[in-house]
Amino acid sequence: MKPSDLIDALRRNGESLSVAESLTGGLLASALIDISGASDVFLGGVVAYTPQAKRGVLGVNEQALAHGVVSQEVAIAMAQKARELFGSDYALSTTGIAGPGPQDGQEQGTVWLGCASKHHSAAKMVKLAGDRNEIRVAAVNAALDLIDSQVVFSRLDEWK
Repeated sequence: MKPSDLIDALRRNGESLSVAESLTGGLLASALIDISGASDVFLGGVVAYTPQAKRGVLGVNEQALAHGVVSQEVAIAMAQKARELFGSDYALSTTGIAGPGPQDGQEQGTVWLGCASKHHSAAKMVKLAGDRNEIRVAAVNAALDLIDSQVVFSRLDEWK
């Protein structure tokens, strides 16, 4: 989905969005706020790049972090905490390994994308190829592609 389509869909539905990012380092938020009128629906974002930031800023608990910072549990916790922090209807999160090379037993290009709403939370792993920057850009596109253009986030149950 194009960022402009997401902004338009959220506006039509009277809904809001926030983000919590790690490997994308603000690229997802930037893609959204590049759209004129994004402030109608985009409430904000957090870049929590280190485990300490995930814990201290977002409040990701030790139980989730025990699975590793690149995990389903952390992606979900990041999205849930961003949604709570900003009071948004939805939140997206990104965490992964952009490289170069593997880290903590995870291959370069391993990315977890999280989503949270008031009623559902889910995460999906994607394997992306390329260099560090290409993986980061592809992660933003993958996060946006997971959003159904007809009803925002209507496919949350399919992410499991």
